[in-house]
Amino acid sequence: MSDPARDLVLPAYARALGIEVHALEDDLPVLTVDFGPNVEGRPGHFHGGATAGLLENAGYAALRAVLVREGRNPQLKPINITVQYLSAGKQKQTFALARITRLGRRNANLSVEAWQDDRNRPIATAIMNILMG
Repeated sequence: MSDPARDLVLPAYARALGIEVHALEDDLPVLTVDFGPNVEGRPGHFHGGATAGLLENAGYAALRAVLVREGRNPQLKPINITVQYLSAGKQKQTFALARITRLGRRNANLSVEAWQDDRNRPIATAIMNILMG
């Protein structure tokens, strides 16, 4: 039997960073990336771009998962993505999960959180506005 979390295909950029689908939570994918040279910025810390990449990919993965369940396959185009860096990512596995706050016919709004040890202490958040065409 197939595992829906593992069946989700991530884009090449996500795979280049080492991002993988960790699990499903409320039918939405939780993504994860291990610390390593592909995500390191200053020594011992996640690069801000890698953190933003994890957040962005979590948002698109969640939106794609919901759209596929609805039988929709639109082209997704970012309108706006705002990232808030709350603390430095350390040399640990990092997780990210997106929630869809509004899903319309032509656009979607999402909120995304990334965390390491404690889910209640995110290291970064993002708000995404996506056009679906």
